[in-house]
Amino acid sequence: MKNIANFLFEAGMLKRTPRSGFQFLGSGAESVAEHVFRTCYISYALGRLVAGADVDRLLKMCLFHDLPEARTGDLNYVNKKYVTADEARAVDDLAATLPFGDEIRELVMEFHEGKTETARLARDADQLEMILALKEYKDLGNTYAEDWLAFSLRRLQTDAARELARTILETDSSLWWFSDKGDWWVNGGKS
Repeated sequence: MKNIANFLFEAGMLKRTPRSGFQFLGSGAESVAEHVFRTCYISYALGRLVAGADVDRLLKMCLFHDLPEARTGDLNYVNKKYVTADEARAVDDLAATLPFGDEIRELVMEFHEGKTETARLARDADQLEMILALKEYKDLGNTYAEDWLAFSLRRLQTDAARELARTILETDSSLWWFSDKGDWWVNGGKS
């Protein structure tokens, strides 16, 4: 149980691990945990859109895909030109302490190899999370987000993800809550 408690504390480190790329965008900030959170929702939606997808495995893969960053930190594309994180070792060291460590290792490695349909969907969920964030920043006026979007879109591998991305780009990020512009906004639902 001690090792499981340690694992849960380690997973909590992702709440305090910043996604480092946003410093170049000039706006926005999120933790790795926040990124993983929405990536899991995206993976569920993608898995439901693709016939025969293993949604359970896809969700677990997205849940664990950035877990090594609790040990290595998040390296953005500039960092990766100069620094190589040994994510495999980080996963191996963690997995060796857990009764379910082999499953975590297998899921993370499958994600990084990107050869299976599940891994391609998980990698697309990862990119779609960035696309959603960039669209939100673009809608708020960040002019750099457009350039970043072009690269994220090119990384998508599945038709379902490309279709979802097109819809994301056509959708105002605030309309999900502000589409009813009637009297409710004036009187708070009071007659």
